[in-house]
This record gives sequence, structure tokens and C-alpha cells, in this order.
Amino acid sequence: MKYIKSSTWLVNELSNHRVRVVDCRFSLEDPSYGEKAYKENHIPGAVYFSLDKDLSGPVREHGGRHPLPSFEDFIIKLESAGIDHSMKVVAYDDGEGSFASRFWWMLKYFGHNEVYILDGGFKAWEASDYPLTNEIPMYKSANFVPAINEDMLATFEEVKARSQDGRAILIDSRAKVRYLGHIEPIDAKPGRIPRAINYEWTSGFENGKWKNKEAQKDRFSNLRSNDQIIVYCGSGVTATPNVLALMESGFEHVKLYAGSYSDWVSYPDNPVETGE
Repeated sequence: MKYIKSSTWLVNELSNHRVRVVDCRFSLEDPSYGEKAYKENHIPGAVYFSLDKDLSGPVREHGGRHPLPSFEDFIIKLESAGIDHSMKVVAYDDGEGSFASRFWWMLKYFGHNEVYILDGGFKAWEASDYPLTNEIPMYKSANFVPAINEDMLATFEEVKARSQDGRAILIDSRAKVRYLGHIEPIDAKPGRIPRAINYEWTSGFENGKWKNKEAQKDRFSNLRSNDQIIVYCGSGVTATPNVLALMESGFEHVKLYAGSYSDWVSYPDNPVETGE
């Protein structure tokens, strides 16, 4: 797969000063977990990016539970990690894929071409007995010049229009019980955005690793590669593995609705669908 790197590949690249490793471990249940785990041990040379502090901005009335951070703040964080466009960047989480995918999507959105995800994440690295350290690296500040890829992000207004006119396929990445509205543990209203179809993001993985390109293509075999596609989840995090899988599968027009369902239902008048 084009965007996925193995632990074997990375261990052979650790001495390459043009490779930067990014630790994205996080827990929605315990937001302090990821940084604590990073300080305890991490892949040598890795810097830490927190979902809450670095990959999301402040929660407001609209924008969802994990709105995008300010461009300025994200660029400052990249530059302090020594990341510019000359770097190959490899992100990892514990292996679930969604937090590393959020970072991957953001860096792609900011115009960086060489960003990848470590297959199997920290758990696969640790299982291979590859080196770990608790040393916090310091890098010379870089100059990151963004080239925003607007074609990767869908606005609320665009999602609302496509929900009404059907000119794009809306993909809901959440568990089917939430898509159907049978259960809604977090957001204000159960259901889904009208016209959305369900592709659970977890079905892109098997035994803790990403399914291969052919298996990803099989997942989306009912879609056409030139379809306009907008992907969402609850808050714009677990949708990103589906964005990656679609792009790996050759889909050319794939956008993330970053605010996702939590943004959609923050507008009381927005309709939702439930059931099959």
C-alpha cells in the first residue's frame, strides 16, 4: 500500500535524518494516556502529537467534538518537530489506526506528499522487539510552507447540499448500530446524515493491521472510482482511515467532513435518518 509502511521498513530508516517519526497514541477515555505512554517509551526519534492538543482545536457551538486546529498552531507544531516538505513522515498510534490517520490526513491536507502510517502501530513495533527509548528528541526548527489541498475537505454547507441533491456519496464510518440510530452514546441525537451509506472504518483492518490494497478495493466495490465521496464519522477522527483506504483504492475525489456527525446535529434543524 502506498501510504502504509512496515516496522521492518522503519527500523532500517531510523538513522535517516530525513525521516521523522510521529507518535499519535491517544485514548478518548483517558486523554492523558498518549503523552504518558510516549514519555515512558517510544520509537527512537519520535515526537508526540496529541489528538486533543495538536490535531484538534477548541470545541465550540459548531464544528464538532474534534474540530481542526488553527492553521498557525499546527504549522508551529510541525516546525518545532523539524518537519518540512523534505521530510518523510511516519505516524503511528497503538495500532488502531485512527489517530495516526488523523495526523496523516492533516499533513496531506497541508500539502505534504510523503506522509505514511506505520502498519500495526506501536504494538507491532514492540512485538518485533525493535528499539524503544524514553529520550525526548530536540530538533532544529524547520520552515513549513503549507499548500492547502482544499479538495480534501468538505464544508458543512457542502455536506448539507449534497445530502439534499445526492451529487456526492456520503459515507458514514461509524459502527452500524450508531449509523442505524439504535445506539448513540455521545452525540445529541441518534441517526445519520440523510442519504449516507455505511462503511464501518474498522472493516479496513484485520488482526491489528491494515488490509491490503486488493481487500480495500473489495470493500468499496459497489462504488465507482470517479464518484464524488464525502466521508464522516462522529468527530472527524475514525473517518480518516476510510479516507486513506479509499485513496489507496484509486478513488480520486474523496473529502473529509471534519466536523462530522457531531457538527451536523449541533444544528437543531438538520434532519437525520434512522433504521435500515
